[in-house]
Amino acid sequence: MVKKILMLGGSYFQVPSIKAARNMGYYVVSCDYIPENPGHKFADEYHNVSTTDKEAVLNLAKRLKIDGIVCYASDPAAITAAYVAEKMGFPTNPYESVEVLSNKDLFRNFLAENGFKTPKAKGYTSINKAIEDIHSFTLPVMIKPVDSSGSKGVSRVFEVSELEEKAIYALSFSRAKRFIMEEYTEKYGYQVAGDGFSVNGQLVFRCFANEHFESDSSNPYVPIGESWPYNMPQRLHDKIHCEVQRLLTLLDMKDGAYNFDIRIDRNENIYLMEVGPRNGGNLIPQVIKYATGVDLTDYTIKTAMGVNCSDLKMVETKGYWSSYMVHCSQSGVLQDIWVDENLRKNIVEFNMQYRSGDQISAFTGSNGTLGTMILKYESLEEMLRKMNSMDQYVKVKVKVK
Repeated sequence: MVKKILMLGGSYFQVPSIKAARNMGYYVVSCDYIPENPGHKFADEYHNVSTTDKEAVLNLAKRLKIDGIVCYASDPAAITAAYVAEKMGFPTNPYESVEVLSNKDLFRNFLAENGFKTPKAKGYTSINKAIEDIHSFTLPVMIKPVDSSGSKGVSRVFEVSELEEKAIYALSFSRAKRFIMEEYTEKYGYQVAGDGFSVNGQLVFRCFANEHFESDSSNPYVPIGESWPYNMPQRLHDKIHCEVQRLLTLLDMKDGAYNFDIRIDRNENIYLMEVGPRNGGNLIPQVIKYATGVDLTDYTIKTAMGVNCSDLKMVETKGYWSSYMVHCSQSGVLQDIWVDENLRKNIVEFNMQYRSGDQISAFTGSNGTLGTMILKYESLEEMLRKMNSMDQYVKVKVKVK
């Protein structure tokens, strides 16, 4: 009897997980509320059910008698996956812990209560209450929806007069209609990205990366890509590992993937900005496979289906790799993509989601990604130099209406 696996979502970044599950011999059911998402055509069966509707997904899982459930590269669906798995007795991390990791205000409170370095932060449903409280914060502050993904709805506030507009913007991306206000954390070096994986509660694998942003982007807080390896001394890799492990232990996490957004300051304090209980987007697992040979997508599926993953071990990055999200700062009609000859030699994979003549959106969140690249470099210097000036190597030509 072929086992059934339910994949939550069929977006571009979720296609690799659906293909992997098929390749592993499972009967794949996908669901979300966007039938035209590209992943569904690779599934055996699709259902129009929102991945954030816990009860609807649970009912679907029971009706179809599935054997496991996966949330891949999506924060909002992580809570649903844990809820359904817990109700049906599937392998999962604790629902309450996943809820903490998936809601920014709950996560900040948990970090503060357990002695982690974390910026002053507070969650709100009332904009007026935030306006009252902002005088007790040191500006600038970050305003974020507590439960959105892909950096959607994130803003930085320098003046009190900006708060109302930015809070309204954040709330427009929040299903729970809550936003968080937190003091801005200055970073030393690059923000830390990458993925990790725990087995029996131990962080047995992690692959830290440099996170890259574009200051003049439509939203300068949306990553344009990641590069490996993280260019800090080994002691910092180890120190970050220990802080993540302490978090996983306190939350009683068991088996599964994690996506990291972490900052360090000049005193080498570790700030766990986000530890998402799922694989990363932006092709992070795919680049990690190139760099280490470890396929975290396969391990995620194995874990969901109750397969023993104790063979997963730490592997260091070999070579210099990056992912890059092709994007545009303006909405309009896509005309052409120009790629410099000096970058073409680095390209390992290049896939476009849009074609000339398509209507495209400005890059205000990860959903504004037009296409993706995986690149390989000869040196750390070449990698960082090119990733820090990708707007000179890749140009999107758009006709603005």
